[in-house]
Parts: sequence; structure tokens; C-alpha cells
Amino acid sequence: MNATQTPPGDGTVRPAAQRPHAVQPVAAAAAGPGGPPATAFEGRGRRIHLQEVGPRDGLQAEEHFVDTEDKIALVDALSTAGLSKIEVSSFVSATAIPQLRDAEAVLQRIERRPGTVYSALVPNPRGAQRAIESRVDELNLVMSASASHNLANLRMTQAQSLAALAQTAALARAAGVAVNVSLSCSFGCPMEGEVPPEAVLAWCERCLGETGASGLTLCDTTGMAYPTQVVRLTRAFLERFAGIELTLHFHNTRGMGLANVLAGIEAGADRFDASVGGLGGCPYAPGATGNVCTEEIAHALQWMGYDTGVDLGLLVQASRRLPMLVGHDVPSQLLKAGDRLALHPLPADFEQIRARAMARG
Repeated sequence: MNATQTPPGDGTVRPAAQRPHAVQPVAAAAAGPGGPPATAFEGRGRRIHLQEVGPRDGLQAEEHFVDTEDKIALVDALSTAGLSKIEVSSFVSATAIPQLRDAEAVLQRIERRPGTVYSALVPNPRGAQRAIESRVDELNLVMSASASHNLANLRMTQAQSLAALAQTAALARAAGVAVNVSLSCSFGCPMEGEVPPEAVLAWCERCLGETGASGLTLCDTTGMAYPTQVVRLTRAFLERFAGIELTLHFHNTRGMGLANVLAGIEAGADRFDASVGGLGGCPYAPGATGNVCTEEIAHALQWMGYDTGVDLGLLVQASRRLPMLVGHDVPSQLLKAGDRLALHPLPADFEQIRARAMARG
């Protein structure tokens, strides 16, 4: 029996569609690409940008060092899959995060795909200079909306962090390199609890004013966000900071990752960080687990009619190599289950089962 056959209800067997890898999204509605959807569940060809953070946010949380050549191959595979932006590495102290001590080598040797932005996280002016010399397209600067998390993560007060961000951004401007600011704990802090939305927006305003950044990322550092909160904060940001490129960064710590992405889309966001295989978790944030999984988000959005620009088959191929690289299984459910129309062989005795069923009348 052919493995791609499935029984319909009348007892006969007809060939099923061949779907080995690629997802075929539902057809765009009559409004056409870009038409306003009634809800987040109707993509209508709307463009959603998936920005890959696995090579940095994912690998930094791993216990073992991933070989430089394997990192380069991973970034190249993600480029080929069509991700809008890839955070390649972090230019931090090798003592603090030894897993990323090869940032220069990786960034200098990757194959750059036209249309993909290659970013790096930098904590200070020294890291920025290293990244600029390695031909980075964008510097991602980080501070926290939570005073406690900022001290635990960056070893600085928020005022000190803001001053460092301004110095780093000045280096970027002089080199003609774009700047994005990521604001950690925008949806809650694991040590302080709720972070008031007005406090988050005030830090957004100060960060943008001090750095001149063209983009800002609201980060759900430990997976504390929930959909109604995401809608309110996203809408408030877009109303206050028109013209700033907004990215939302979610973790799936409490199983609300996809729901939060859809809430962000509903509120008007169109850029989302995600990590291949669902890897990740801030080393300095208690309880942090993996980021939302890139292939899972791409799979869901494509079936709802969104244009992600991602070749899901190539993305899954890249993800399948991760367990070998990191030495353990990865959270991705799509790797385990396959596409929603991934088919399985009929039972070996299916014809006998059918014959007995038909004999009963």
C-alpha cells in the first residue's frame, strides 16, 4: 500500500496529495495582499517578517560550545531559508558567554544573502567596534525596563546602561551602521513582577531619544506576556512612536508564544523574533526557557494565509541538524510531528480491516 494513500469514508482508497515538505498556504482572500484582515486569523497575504535569533539567543544558553564551522553553516542555511533578519552572534566578553567567543569569525565568514539583515548584539562601545569591524549590518543594543533585571543581566544601573547605549549608537552612526534597541522585561520581570506599561513606554522614549535608533524590540524575556497585555502595549507603542520599526520578542515559557504572536499581529505588529528549533533562554533570567520556535510560527502563519517569505522545507532542514549540534533534543514540535498534512502509511493489514468492515454490511 502506498504510504501517501488514505481511506475516505466509503471504504475505497484514493491517492492523497503529495506534501513532503513545503506548506501550501491558504489562498489570500479577495482583499488581496496587504488588505486589512478582519482578525489575526485571516492573513490575506499580509507580510510578516520573521527575524531569527537562534544563532545568538539560542546558542548562548547551551552548555557546550558549538563549533565555529557549524555556526557558519547554520547561519547560511537560515539565510537560504529566507529569514528577514538573522542575529548572528553577540560581541560580549568570552568570559561571560564563552559559547559565542567566535563572533568575529562567524560574522566575517558567513555568506550574505541580499535582502537579509545580519545583526549582532553588543553590550558596550568596545563590542560595537568589534562588530563594526566584522561588517555587521545592524547593532542590537540591550537594556531592561526592570531595574533589578538590568543590574543582574548587565551589571549596570538603568541610567548607566542608557549612557552606554548612547555612546555605542554614536559609534554606529559614524560607521553608517543601523541601530536597534531591545528592551528586556517589557512584559514583566521575574524578580519585580509587573512592569507598568507607562514605565516601559517611557524607557522606549528615552532609548530612542538617546540613540536615534530606527527600531526597537519589546522583549518578553521570561515568557510572562499574555495576549491582552500584548495587544495593549503594542497598540500604545505604535500610536506613540510612528515610523519606528517595532519588533516583538516572545518566549514560550508558559505555552502562550503563538497566542502572543497572533495578539501582536492583531494590534498591528509585523516583525517577530523567533529561534530555530525553539532554542534559547536568557542565562541571567530565572525561569527563562526557549524563544518561540521559528518553524512553528512560520508553519502556523503560512496556513493562515500570511506571507512570511520563508521556505519552510529549508527551515526545517536547518532545524533537524540542531540536536546533533547541541547534543540534545530541541523543543520544536514541528520537528516531531511534521507539517499538519504530513501523511503516514496505512496499517499493514488495512485491506483485511476494510474487507471485514465491508462484510459486516
